[in-house]
Amino acid sequence: MVATSTLKTKSGECISELVDRRYDRACIDKELDFWDHCLTEPQRNADVAEDRSCQQLAKMFEDCLSRAKKTTLHCSSVLVPEKLTRRIACEVLRLASCEPCGLRGCVLYVDLDLDKGCERLERIAYDATVVPTFELTLVFKQDGAAWPSLRDFLFMGTCFAPTFRHVLKLSPGFRLVKKKLYSSSAGTVVEEC
Repeated sequence: MVATSTLKTKSGECISELVDRRYDRACIDKELDFWDHCLTEPQRNADVAEDRSCQQLAKMFEDCLSRAKKTTLHCSSVLVPEKLTRRIACEVLRLASCEPCGLRGCVLYVDLDLDKGCERLERIAYDATVVPTFELTLVFKQDGAAWPSLRDFLFMGTCFAPTFRHVLKLSPGFRLVKKKLYSSSAGTVVEEC
């Protein structure tokens, strides 16, 4: 029995033809149920895998910001807009989808656009065993409209060095720059979100 997407499962003609060939009716029903399930499940399985990848990538961004807050950013906390890392992860997956190795061939640079210029937070190789085929530069943006809190003014200069920021608030906007590394049509794609 061959299953194709054009097969009309459980149609009278199909079943009677198989019964005429002396196939067991219960076996035929089980087989058709199995192929019905297989034909509808691939999209659901792909959605689940993509959602899992999106969650893992969002977690990587959150971990990166967490590490950078003490080492590079010199602040006690980073305020991230709700679902920002998830939105970024979905965009990264979309940009990686047309690459030969997908996300595995990506080197991701995470930057923060501050008043004094861009600060490199981290370099992430999604799969270090794969030769990179493209680079993505993610630029988080600082929320310029945020007023410093009274607590920041009170702590300034008393306990902390002048370069210490108490809270850094990120903007809901970000920039992704894609650069193909090994392609005859190598180019740069800039997406502002």
